[in-house]
Amino acid sequence: MSNLAINTAQNVNLDYKLIGLGERFVAFLIDGLILLTYITIMENVVALSDIFETDDWTRRGILGLLTLPALFYSVLCHIIFGGQTIGKMILKIKVVRLDGAPTQWYNLLVRWMLRIVDIWLFFASIGVLSILLSDKKQRIGDAAAGTVVISVKKKHKITSTILEDLEVDYQPVFNNVTLLTDKDVRIIKEAFLISKKNNDFKTLTLLRNKVCNVLNIESNLYDVDFINTILKDYNYYTQNM
Repeated sequence: MSNLAINTAQNVNLDYKLIGLGERFVAFLIDGLILLTYITIMENVVALSDIFETDDWTRRGILGLLTLPALFYSVLCHIIFGGQTIGKMILKIKVVRLDGAPTQWYNLLVRWMLRIVDIWLFFASIGVLSILLSDKKQRIGDAAAGTVVISVKKKHKITSTILEDLEVDYQPVFNNVTLLTDKDVRIIKEAFLISKKNNDFKTLTLLRNKVCNVLNIESNLYDVDFINTILKDYNYYTQNM
């Protein structure tokens, strides 16, 4: 699995799963089926409707106008839906900039224009090879536009909630943690995990002091152990209420 590591302005490291050839190809097929369905419907409308009873050349011209939106399907969807087509939505993947920020219309326009090279020339071999050989899984259009395709699937981990793993015989230390709310605990846990990951001991100390002041308690535990105990105690009491 390839990840794109991004440092935010707050010096927090974020990891995104980069999407390779397989899921992108499936999304491309889904979009292709949508376009094929649309074109087939338009052809039937022109063929069966009395409105278009005219010579073949005029009918073909009208059909061309009706199917013209299909040509711009990809770029319009990406711009309207923030880096996704319908196929990408179904697969839960998305185009973003290299820094993880949302794409702008000009990124998506450059990317779309280079589909001619990546997809339509040489039976998509150029795009396939560039994705396989790129460390960021970029096709030429991605490299030129400064974009990557990432997964936006939500990872439901216990660390992303206020829940904690408790031992069967866990004994709480601070019985007044119930003065806190779920929102308080969520903020504490998020700040705790980010500070611990970045070895931000100053923030850990400030967080510990804030909790001590709110709960009017004192403890000889180290900052990490103290906050970890607070989180577990809250879970113990709220789960057994």
